Amino acid sequence: MKKIVFMCAGICLAMTLASCGSSEKAYRKAYEKAQAQAQQQPQQQVQVTETPVVTPVQTVPSTQTQVVDNRDNVQVRQERVSIVSGAGLQAYSVVVGSFSVIANAEGLQQRLKNAGYAAQIVKNEERNMYRVVASTFNDKNSAVQSRDQLRGTYPDAWLLYNAR
Repeated sequence: MKKIVFMCAGICLAMTLASCGSSEKAYRKAYEKAQAQAQQQPQQQVQVTETPVVTPVQTVPSTQTQVVDNRDNVQVRQERVSIVSGAGLQAYSVVVGSFSVIANAEGLQQRLKNAGYAAQIVKNEERNMYRVVASTFNDKNSAVQSRDQLRGTYPDAWLLYNAR
């Protein structure tokens, strides 16, 4: 008797699970119904008319046009550093790498020297960081130009002002 009850319960369970599944026909029917509704509704076209705002053009002779560079606004980090390896720093330097391990700084310095730069290593004692300087200049404009050129290879290059 128990066997028959278990068999009937199993058959009922199997039929219940089999009837719950969605069929492809149901999906197709819903898709066709949505298409029919979309075709029945007329396309609404909204025309937006805007009045353009026009600023009057003022002509200025080319002799009065002034080109202003923005190099005075370039951010410069000021740090006290001492030379670890290299010829000597001037006021503005282009830093292309910062390391806490001197061996890593020496590796980058060697790559820069192989590329033709007079690379140097300086140390910031306050932060215990070795900075790899690719080039150094007395004026800010030259340092900015050098930094911009180096950013093609070293995108994080930045300017250092040596606070002696």
